[in-house]
Amino acid sequence: MFKQFIELQWKSFFRSSSMGKGLILKLLMGFFAIYILAILVLTGGGLYFLLKKIFPEASPMWTLSQYMVYWVLAELFFRYFMQKLPVMDIKPLLLLPIKKSTIAHYILARSGVSAYNLMALFFFIPFGMVLLYQGYAPINVMVWLVSILGVVLSINYINFLVNKSEKALILIGGSIILLLALDYFEIWSVTALFGPIFHGLYAYPFTVFIPLALALLAYVVNFSFLKDRISLDQSLRTKKTEAKASDLTWTKRFGDMAPFLQLDLKLIWRNKRTKTQVFISLLFVFYGLIFYTQEVYAQMYSIYAFLGILMTGIFLTNFGQFIPAWDSAYYNLMMAQNIPLRKYLESKVLLISVSVVVMFLLTIPYAYFGWDVLAINFATALYNLGVNIPVILFFGSFNKKRIDLDKSPFGNMQGTSATQFLIILPILGLPILLFSGLYFLFSLEVAVIALSLLGIAGLALRTKLAHLITQQYHTKKHGMIAGFKEKNG
Repeated sequence: MFKQFIELQWKSFFRSSSMGKGLILKLLMGFFAIYILAILVLTGGGLYFLLKKIFPEASPMWTLSQYMVYWVLAELFFRYFMQKLPVMDIKPLLLLPIKKSTIAHYILARSGVSAYNLMALFFFIPFGMVLLYQGYAPINVMVWLVSILGVVLSINYINFLVNKSEKALILIGGSIILLLALDYFEIWSVTALFGPIFHGLYAYPFTVFIPLALALLAYVVNFSFLKDRISLDQSLRTKKTEAKASDLTWTKRFGDMAPFLQLDLKLIWRNKRTKTQVFISLLFVFYGLIFYTQEVYAQMYSIYAFLGILMTGIFLTNFGQFIPAWDSAYYNLMMAQNIPLRKYLESKVLLISVSVVVMFLLTIPYAYFGWDVLAINFATALYNLGVNIPVILFFGSFNKKRIDLDKSPFGNMQGTSATQFLIILPILGLPILLFSGLYFLFSLEVAVIALSLLGIAGLALRTKLAHLITQQYHTKKHGMIAGFKEKNG
């Protein structure tokens, strides 16, 4: 029966209307996946020697075991946003003499061989092979790898149990921050507590049954939950949920833009993919720590300009590049109404502008690393406000691919076309090239002033630019509507 399910999924993939249209994109994603797996293999193989160099007095296995608690929590945190239970169209199957338990087992088994689980194995197996080469006990290493498989499967199935709970997300994220703080400020040694626990999976082979039992328990709970909900009546029953109305009356101060702002804010908060963009943007505030704290990047102002554009404009890029595809489900209805398209676009501008300002304010503490850092971030924020926002809205008029907001955000290429790849050139490439050229030809001050003046000029011309962009959207309106109607496109 599993073979027949696989054949059905395979035929569904190759017979879909989007197969031919997105073939090149699928091939690119395939090559990218191979690249990521190759990086994981190389990193896993080199980890032993890296840990030996950083901690020469400790065993690499012991050092790795100390920090594995953070890996488990980080996996749960990111899988919350990225991984969803694999689904299949079960309505036709429910009319056939197929046991519900068979369908449930297939769905859960299919999730067990997901890319997320393979990524972990492609990292740990090369590390285990190096351990064998370095003379570690073969039985212990092999059993340890089986234990890692049990931990990975446990994470996989536990994620499905907590995936719908925002309280679980807060608990996991809070635990990561709390444990890191306790370790960093030397209040309590988290690594000393969890190190022996994870090292025991290697030192004592019989402990392999603990992660395997945990994985089996999580599987059984998921199976019981899933089996009870596989029925034709369940799929036909109207879903009733308690509506949670947010108080967005404060948006009325923006006049005609208020309805569109309310729509955008509700869309962002109620859908996993858009909500993920917000969390990713906030996490990118810490991206600068990777570079500002390293002496090798000191005085490399081109890198600083890149960081400024990216950190202050991360939401601009992630959210803005898919305008108006976020509204693709009802875009044709909106365009059929007597609504001002310009107000619709201005509401997007306002939302993105607020994000740029907020992200800049969050980067102000980087002034600790020098006032030049603050000046560059301020200039790049102005550039994002005045230049990049109109640019990304203009490119948005070429978006014709529908986005299903119910899909998982990770590995989801819905709405992605050549436009999303081309837009990187003017958004990131142009300001960095301009800044670098002026910096090397003249000085840092000239480069900062030039970016700031371009941003101010863009803000001064915003009325004229808004008029031109609105005309572009009117020209492309029917093409976008036709594209958004193609659900498999």
